[in-house]
Amino acid sequence: QVQLVESGGGLVQAGGSLRLSCAASGRTFSTYTMGWFHQAPGKEREFVAAISPRIGSTYYADSVKGRFTISRDNAKNTVYLQMNSLEPEDTAVYYCAADTRGWQHTSVVLATPNPYNSWGQGTQVTVSS
Repeated sequence: QVQLVESGGGLVQAGGSLRLSCAASGRTFSTYTMGWFHQAPGKEREFVAAISPRIGSTYYADSVKGRFTISRDNAKNTVYLQMNSLEPEDTAVYYCAADTRGWQHTSVVLATPNPYNSWGQGTQVTVSS
């Protein structure tokens, strides 16, 4: 377990943009796989995006591909989620997640909660129509 703290959520109109940040406490952040998930009221937690260690290969849910961008700054121990062209369906609590064990995962596995061993408390994103 490492401490993950999300920030940057808020209220925005449809078509607008937000950038979420997740600050990690780990001393080997550059080796972590990082992901973003979201959860709307009454629904299960769903995968949004993930980024691999080192070269930072990225993976996205079909619903956000072309609109969202995940990135990382290893010098700052921070992962970001840039969200553009937001839609009301994006309204949810967004959670940052990390796999601190340095394992390799397929894109299919990364899209599930299973490989992540650390989770933040979440930040609310609300998109109005």
